[in-house]
Amino acid sequence: MTRGKVFLRRHLMLSKKYAELLLNGVKKATIRLGYVIPKHDEVIIHSGGKPIAKAKIVGVEYKKVRELTDDDAKLDGFNNVSELLKELRRVYNGLRQDDVVSIIKLEVTQRFDKLRSDDMYYGIAPSDIARIGLRYIRDRLNEEDLKILELLGRGYSIREVANMLYGSPLKRLKVRRALRKALRELIKEGIIKPQND
Repeated sequence: MTRGKVFLRRHLMLSKKYAELLLNGVKKATIRLGYVIPKHDEVIIHSGGKPIAKAKIVGVEYKKVRELTDDDAKLDGFNNVSELLKELRRVYNGLRQDDVVSIIKLEVTQRFDKLRSDDMYYGIAPSDIARIGLRYIRDRLNEEDLKILELLGRGYSIREVANMLYGSPLKRLKVRRALRKALRELIKEGIIKPQND
């Protein structure tokens, strides 16, 4: 049953009940089958078809199922290891005591249900707008916007993207326009919901 290495990229999915526990500070980790290796130190967490938060990965621990403890269960939002094992067996049919699991410890750094209205991007980093846009509204973007968002999503700054695509950092307005367009579409589709003051 144990999988080999699985790489965790920029996005992490949680079911609704676990997402609420994470946002309320009860859940501080997610336990996944196999060796899950994060490629980045931050992830965007999704639930119910929407991004709900950004979290920092503060640690990863690998254990066999039989080594899991009540402390591990509490990190994952359960009362004890028995509850945790019951849920793991439900999710991973055929789970064995010698299977390896990854305990991915998370710290929420930004909730997407509490966005800043005093910022043109609602406090969301341009790279995160790009990553969310590419995930949810890719089909609504033209080729130029896609190129811009792909570069921003890789971590390049607005200035760097302007220089790479247009030969000058002074062309930042084109990059900002694509970002605002993506953000408007995300809001229009209800994927991101800024708070009203």
